[in-house]
Amino acid sequence: MPILLFKRTRALVAQIDEFLDTVGQAALLFESGVADYVGGRREQFDTHYRAIEDAEHGADELRRDIEKQLYRHSLIPEARGDVLGLLETTDDVVNQAKHTLGMFLVERPRLLPGMDEDWRALGSTATRTAEAVVLATRAFFRDPYTVNDHLHKVYFYEKEGDRQAMALKRKIFDADAELALQLHLRQFVVNVDRVSDAAEEVADRLAIYTIKRTV
Repeated sequence: MPILLFKRTRALVAQIDEFLDTVGQAALLFESGVADYVGGRREQFDTHYRAIEDAEHGADELRRDIEKQLYRHSLIPEARGDVLGLLETTDDVVNQAKHTLGMFLVERPRLLPGMDEDWRALGSTATRTAEAVVLATRAFFRDPYTVNDHLHKVYFYEKEGDRQAMALKRKIFDADAELALQLHLRQFVVNVDRVSDAAEEVADRLAIYTIKRTV
C-alpha cells in the first residue's frame, strides 16, 4: 500500500523507509553495544559504537533531506508540521542510543558483579521499545488505522524498562560499594532507559497525529 500522505514522489517514500530502517538498525547496534560492554568485549563494543555513529550520521542526513523535500513538494500542507515533528523525535531515539554508548566508551564504568543480566535485559528492552515505535511510525505513513496495533507494545516495553531500571538501581545501592561508584552507575541506568523514554515520546506524538488523520 503506498504512503498515503504523499502524492507525487516515490523517492521521498523510499527515503522515509530508509530513515526508519536506520533507526531500527541503530536500536540493534545499541543492544549489541550494551551486551558487549557488559561482557567485557571491548573490541566488539568499539566496533558497534563506530557503527552507531555512522547510523546516527546517516539518520541525520536522511532527516534533513526529507525535511527539505517536504517543504518543496509532495506533502499535504496541513500534515507537514506533524511529519516534521515526528521525524525529529524519531531521530532523538538514535541520538540517545549513540549518546549512551558514548558514555560507556568514554567513562568506562566499573560494573558491579552479579548484575550482568540486569544490564543486558535493560538494553534489550530499550531496543524492543525502539523497534516497536519504528513499526508504529511506518504504519502511520502506510495505514494509520493500524498504528495502535504497535503503540501498545511501545508503552508495554517502556514500562518494563522503567521496572528493570528501578530494580537495577536498587541492586546497585544495596551492594557493598562506594557511593561515588553507585551514583556513577545510576547515571548509566538512567541513560540506557532513556532510549525507551525517547521512543515513548515518539509514541505519544503518533497517538495524537493518528487521531487527527483518522477522525
